[in-house]
Amino acid sequence: MKKALLIVLFLLGFVVVIQSCSKLGPAAPKDEDLLDGPVEGLTNEQSRRFLAGDVAFNDEVFTPETGLGTVFVATSCGSCHAGDGKGHPFTTLTRFGQIDETGNKFLHQGGPQLQNRAIPGYMPEQIPFGATFSKFTPPANTGLGFLELVSDADILAMADPNDNDNDGISGIPNYGNLPDYVVPFAHAIEKTGKYIHRFGKKAAAYSLLHQTVNAYNQDIGITSSYDPVDVYTRLAIDPEISTQTVNDVVFYLQALKAPIQRQQNDPEVQNGRMIFDRINCSTCHKPTLKTGASSITALSNVTFQPYTDLLLHDMGPGLDDGYTEGTAKTFEWRTPALWGLGLSTNSQGGQYHLMHDGRAKSIEEAIQLHGGESTGSRNKFIQLSTLEKNALIKFLKSL
Repeated sequence: MKKALLIVLFLLGFVVVIQSCSKLGPAAPKDEDLLDGPVEGLTNEQSRRFLAGDVAFNDEVFTPETGLGTVFVATSCGSCHAGDGKGHPFTTLTRFGQIDETGNKFLHQGGPQLQNRAIPGYMPEQIPFGATFSKFTPPANTGLGFLELVSDADILAMADPNDNDNDGISGIPNYGNLPDYVVPFAHAIEKTGKYIHRFGKKAAAYSLLHQTVNAYNQDIGITSSYDPVDVYTRLAIDPEISTQTVNDVVFYLQALKAPIQRQQNDPEVQNGRMIFDRINCSTCHKPTLKTGASSITALSNVTFQPYTDLLLHDMGPGLDDGYTEGTAKTFEWRTPALWGLGLSTNSQGGQYHLMHDGRAKSIEEAIQLHGGESTGSRNKFIQLSTLEKNALIKFLKSL
């Protein structure tokens, strides 16, 4: 009887131990350590749309039976943006075209994007003879809805094409044509039939709808009612994805939360922030922008901290890839937002792959690759003490 009781007690104790251990399992990551997730305050209907877009973006993997292009780059949206973060060398895109700004001359040969993979029985695309090309690492997705709502007037207010203040910085917007399915923003400022674009390495996409439709078509070979032209045959075919799904993905991208800065009260981080200003990094990487009105409450008329001016800048001959989009010159690149930089390695295989093509393997290397208009800031960084450099890097990793 005693033996049986001891066995029962032992088993009960074992159960208690198991339960206690389960409670000591890994804690859920903090919101500030994740890039994905919605902005606060979505309505029930908006939450439904966000979830539908989340599933379409992150879970749907296309096959030839569900519309995957004969030639393609990826089989899903999420494969290039793991956790809504930056891409890595395996997911790097190749864009090809020409060195002037008169329009891509190779659209009839598969441009502007190289589809470097193909289903069995077909050959991937090759870069046409005479075309120039550049490698583009997929960007992080978070906070894009905030950037979409920055007014054209605010973007133009940050531009200084003639360097009137003599600081060596002369950012300019990238003007481009709109596809038929894109309606100009209410705040749009038109110039000779063209509009300010703001998304992409060279700001070649006007809006998140424009960006999403292009990505489905050029990355995955998926046609939609917005762009029904097949990338392989270059003929119009029936849509392979519903308009509702495209719109849900657009809403998902609009409603993703902005990255949250970490260690904001750390004295070294605060010192790094002051150094960032002192060496004029904030001239292009504007800390604070504001949105206009939005049907998404959390995005409407708010200030936010993306560290970008959404403008094109001359980055010097070292970053001149001989490729252009829209009115951007070969050496001009849109200032990337720095928010979320410290979490980039989570989606990049544990190592940084920075700059437009991922060539920089550390934040310090990325700074040292800056040229052109950013030469002054780069040289000031090089002249910093080791302690100052460490503080600046820690600040950037906190974003």
